Amino acid sequence: MSARRSIVLQTRRHLKWRVLDRVEYILMTLCGVAITGFTTSVFFDVVTRTIGHPWLWLQEVTSTFFIYGAFLGAAVATRRYDHLNLSAITEAIEGRLRTVLETIKGLVVLCVACWMVAFGYVNFLNGFGSYRMPSMTPIASLYAAIPISGLLIGLFAIEALVNGWRNGFADDESGEATLAARDVGA
Repeated sequence: MSARRSIVLQTRRHLKWRVLDRVEYILMTLCGVAITGFTTSVFFDVVTRTIGHPWLWLQEVTSTFFIYGAFLGAAVATRRYDHLNLSAITEAIEGRLRTVLETIKGLVVLCVACWMVAFGYVNFLNGFGSYRMPSMTPIASLYAAIPISGLLIGLFAIEALVNGWRNGFADDESGEATLAARDVGA
């Protein structure tokens, strides 16, 4: 349990549901697997090419780890408020103006997530007509990461908006205990 809590970011706890902590933990773990897999496959690709016996399928493995790592990383960054530092603008503002700006920011992220789901799904369906070489795996296997990421980003944007409207968007260290007691997922 302590290992799980160590990679689940506790900042802005008042904007998060505890029930989604497990999702964040799984996403962080998958991102670690993706980074490790990407690095290892690039290393072996370079080594096998250097010795004159390239494993061509390693490029497929490398691109898969990269794409899933990037899109799942975008989703977990949304929950952890590490995305594009959009929050830097609103952190200096308080009161109703902050609520309005945080709402606009959350709605923009939600719109982007909806576009990712809609167009990512279209790309996914179209991807069954193209194949990756040399495995002949449909390229749709890569495109699936886009709508999955969009769904997760949308979920985390809704989570932050609902909790921000309920608890306020500003960080309040003194209110952590009362917010934890009111947490819907607890």
